Amino acid sequence: MRKSNYDKSPATVVEGSLWKGWKEICKQVNRVCAVKDGGRHILVVECYQGVHHDELFTALTAGLEGVTAIHTQSLFKPESEIETMTHSWLTDDRIFGRRSNFSYPDFLNGKKVSALQEQLCEMSGLVLVYGHGAAEVAPNADTLIYADMARWEIQMRSRRKEVDGLGVQNRNEAPSYHYKRGYFIDWIVCDNLKKELLAKADYWLDTHQGGEPKMIEGKTLRAGLEKTARQPFRVVPFFDPAPWGGQWMKEVCNLDRSQDNFGWCFDCVPEENSLYLKVGGELFEMPANNLVFFKTRALLGAPVESRFGQDFPIRFDFLDTMGGGNLSLQVHPTTQYIRDTFGIYYTQDESYYLLDADEGATVYLGLKTGINPIEMIAELNEAQETGKAFDTAKFVNQWPAKKHDHYLIPGGTVHCSGAGAMVLEISATPSIFTFKLWDWGRLGLDGQPRPINIGHGSKVIQWERNTEFTREHLVNHIEPIAEGEGWCEERTGLHENEFIETRRHWFTEKVAHHTGGGVNVLNVIEGDELIVESPMGTFAPFMVHYAETFIIPAAVGEYTIRPYGTSIGKKCGTIKAYVRFKQ
Repeated sequence: MRKSNYDKSPATVVEGSLWKGWKEICKQVNRVCAVKDGGRHILVVECYQGVHHDELFTALTAGLEGVTAIHTQSLFKPESEIETMTHSWLTDDRIFGRRSNFSYPDFLNGKKVSALQEQLCEMSGLVLVYGHGAAEVAPNADTLIYADMARWEIQMRSRRKEVDGLGVQNRNEAPSYHYKRGYFIDWIVCDNLKKELLAKADYWLDTHQGGEPKMIEGKTLRAGLEKTARQPFRVVPFFDPAPWGGQWMKEVCNLDRSQDNFGWCFDCVPEENSLYLKVGGELFEMPANNLVFFKTRALLGAPVESRFGQDFPIRFDFLDTMGGGNLSLQVHPTTQYIRDTFGIYYTQDESYYLLDADEGATVYLGLKTGINPIEMIAELNEAQETGKAFDTAKFVNQWPAKKHDHYLIPGGTVHCSGAGAMVLEISATPSIFTFKLWDWGRLGLDGQPRPINIGHGSKVIQWERNTEFTREHLVNHIEPIAEGEGWCEERTGLHENEFIETRRHWFTEKVAHHTGGGVNVLNVIEGDELIVESPMGTFAPFMVHYAETFIIPAAVGEYTIRPYGTSIGKKCGTIKAYVRFKQ
């Protein structure tokens, strides 16, 4: 096993001021919000779902001089009314809901808001309007601070039962229900308002580390996003254990060896990951989606933006089963099914690229020729109802898997990784629409059976994807594209039904690339360290290491990648994904 040089804290360095700790933050806010005799200064602190209100509201009201504080919690509709309003979107399903189109006015009591707005006109001194929807309630604030929160940290807080949803007290619910409420309702509401505020907030607040707040000016945030959108960058990876998790990432990514396993790593999922700015030597954390919202066209490119709007469409993540177990047997929805059932307009097409594999590793993919669909669904239901083992070998192909194999998985294809594989999953971004068909009779990490979705799965399985189809179209569908001195390029996928194109480069010398008008996402599949450079000198040389995923914004255009340091003279490799505009 190679020595780890995987960087878990990548950051964009940006000039600016940073205030750390509540004492320094309040001191700066007091300076900016100083009120002359008889005057009024309205300070709005808008909050993303998942912040620790007890900490923030208490610290601000204690540290701000002569403040009159208003918490927007008092302006929300009754919880019962909000539950009734949102129920048809949340549904009774444990995992899945339907994408909603709510905004803050749907949650707020209009009469109370109007009364407060009239009251604000009559008030004097420093007035703090704090909480969810504060910027909606007081849109003409003299000073606006945004308290942000990345979804990964929200999930951690939900697991610890520390946070509630918008207008409801639900912290004691299971984490899966929290995520469902966030994904289908709350985060949509918060994001829609945040998109308006990114361009005008005076300050941005990072409270991801409890008791250790940091604040930067809005202009520093925007300068950091501008810079990031025009150079290679990485988001902050996060790692999580799994019932089937393995041991590979512990070594390669230098993770906590005392943990039983790590199954997942999200290394390029901007809607989930954080983005670091380094300001005055301090790391400032925010959701990576802020970059997607604020610099959409520079990041994604006009053709990708026209198709996906402000969704980052490509997802890279790791699935580690080396020293672990099989993933659940599963299938993802077809495009029409995900639209009709969940209100999502494109589906979770994906692929498995094998970064590494144990001897004897396998991938389950496609159905065996000649199986009876009715019999398969009946046996899956029997396994679910009785605990009897499902005979996977009877119905599903099992393919030998080795390092650098690439398996293509368009929606509707039954699949899972077997034990002993280190999978780089290259897929479309919708990330929760996995219909588990069989989970090998095991329990989740919470000791409860994991959700099985045979009802949904049976409606989307593409039964014609049999052994011959899978062998011809989905297993190692690799073709040479081009070659030059010290490099070659191969097309490895994805399937024609999928919108992502993947290109693999093997090289010992510099390789020229171009974004082609769309965002590129790459992973270092061989080589200890590589360097990404601009032929025109438009960005500083950017170092990447083995197994790291990095993003090249569309605005970059030309760039090169070459071996560096200990990789010089050795065969190196990258795999690149981008949105396919034409065949």
